[in-house]
Amino acid sequence: MDFIDDSLTDSLSQPQRRKALRRELRQRRRALSPLQRRQAADALGKRLRSLPEVQRARRIAIYLPNDGEIDVTVLLPWLKRRGAKVYLPVLRPLSDNRLWFVHYHEDTPMVANRFGIREPHTRHGAHRARQLPPWALDLVLLPLVGFDDAGNRMGMGGGFYDRSFAFVRHRRPRPRLIGVAHDCQRVERLPIASWDVPLDAIVSDARVVRPDRG
Repeated sequence: MDFIDDSLTDSLSQPQRRKALRRELRQRRRALSPLQRRQAADALGKRLRSLPEVQRARRIAIYLPNDGEIDVTVLLPWLKRRGAKVYLPVLRPLSDNRLWFVHYHEDTPMVANRFGIREPHTRHGAHRARQLPPWALDLVLLPLVGFDDAGNRMGMGGGFYDRSFAFVRHRRPRPRLIGVAHDCQRVERLPIASWDVPLDAIVSDARVVRPDRG
């Protein structure tokens, strides 16, 4: 997949560049055929299953794909065999764009949130026994709109994961954060923002990127 031409965006401000890139990269993943998406999901699952932090994790947050996002639910049968607990993000009611993480299984009652994304029903997730605080997760697989070879990433722009995991910069214990995307969402250089939470790795259907934090 060709990189985005920087000359088309260099004259824009950083917020404008991020908006233009986000629009282009979302179009890239939407343009993938159903077959390409299935093949990418299978390749992603194989790469994820080989990672030590995925193999060790027992409390794992995933997401349900939306808007062309790469599908991580291919991991569910493998996670079930290993006895891992799976959690889904839920938009916290009356909060400033933060997430709950609610235990998920085949009988979990689901609803569409305000973005049209399916999530555990709020009344179901409100029970503390079904929730896990972000710091108590072992691993989080979060969807990306874009990434580069330096390990920088771009999300959807709502800041839900950034706010929910801002603590990882200074608090232990903390979960491992792995961003996932189609490889066609890779760019040569990604404009970053100060609030972007750093990731431990980025995994696509074609590669694993480990950020060099110096």
